[in-house]
Amino acid sequence: MPKTLPVIDVSAPICCAPVSAGPMTDDTALEVALRLKALADPVRIKLMSILLTTDDGDVCTCDLAVALDLAESTVSHHLGQLRKAGMVASERRGMNVFHRAQTDALNALRFVLDPNCCR
Repeated sequence: MPKTLPVIDVSAPICCAPVSAGPMTDDTALEVALRLKALADPVRIKLMSILLTTDDGDVCTCDLAVALDLAESTVSHHLGQLRKAGMVASERRGMNVFHRAQTDALNALRFVLDPNCCR
C-alpha cells in the first residue's frame, strides 16, 4: 500500500522561492508536492482544463459529470481534492454546486516550478 503524504493546509497559494533558487526546506517541498499530487490524475487534469476554458467562469458539478462521462459523486470527489489543494473554489447555489479554477494558485505553482515560464 502506498505511503500517504501528511495532511497540511494547502488552500492558500504557494508563496515560496522557485525550486531553481536553491534547496527547499522539507516543509516547502511537502507543500509543493501536495499540490502536484492533487493534479496528478487524468480526471483532475481534464477538470482543470474544462474549468480554465469555460466562458461562464463557473461550472456545475452536473455539467462536469456529463462532460467527463462520470458519476457526479466521482466528479465531486476529484473536485474535493482540487479544492483542498487550493486549485478550485466551489459555491453552493440551491441544489447545485458550481466550481471555478483558482488561477492565482495555479500561477503561483507555475512560478515555483519555473519563474521564467510564460513571460
